[in-house]
Amino acid sequence: MTSKENTFENGAALATTLAVTVAAALSAAVAARGEASIAVSGGSTPKAFFDALSREALDWEKVTVTLVDERFVPADNPRSNHLLVATHLLKNAAAKARFLPLFSAADSAEEAAERATEAAALGQPFDVVVLGMGNDGHTASFFPGGNHLAEALDLSLPRRVMTMEAEGAGETRLTFSFSSLQDARLLVLHIEGAEKKAVLDKALAGKDEAEMPVRAVLNRAASPVEIYWAP
Repeated sequence: MTSKENTFENGAALATTLAVTVAAALSAAVAARGEASIAVSGGSTPKAFFDALSREALDWEKVTVTLVDERFVPADNPRSNHLLVATHLLKNAAAKARFLPLFSAADSAEEAAERATEAAALGQPFDVVVLGMGNDGHTASFFPGGNHLAEALDLSLPRRVMTMEAEGAGETRLTFSFSSLQDARLLVLHIEGAEKKAVLDKALAGKDEAEMPVRAVLNRAASPVEIYWAP
């Protein structure tokens, strides 16, 4: 599957344009089906995008926001994606959105994954998925060497939230499977900086998904991936 690269002068221009694009996709989903869904990623890269999206005027009461992946840590942990999204996205107009966390105070990450899968009610594609990418070529919590990487990338397996452990992951992770993400109506890969661009170019030039799991997204997603990049 092909991808489309959208290049911007700087991160601010990228954030503004991506926010407008995502808001339009969510509004179209609400108009068509009465509701919309978006899964977003953590890290420092999407903060400006979240801030811009939070101010977009749309029917946020009908939008469900969730996380592509999460560390198995409580919502008040500084490393949680929940806290990041609550701080930067679920405010202004977007404060009215419904938020669906992946973490829960379960006895194990596996139990939390089962709870999140049930809560997500994964019967149809996400309207929008915004992915990031690490310098090791991971996206979501699809890490090279991850203990459940093969299962996570297997499109024949059901949509679900699952666990992942890997040397580069730090904490145990909760992540949507690739089968849950690959057919999003708008699938975005958001990266910034020359180093990330070099990683992307390497990923695009190769095929080994175990080495760089982001290749699964770039090569096997149901529709072209919209790459948003700024220096």
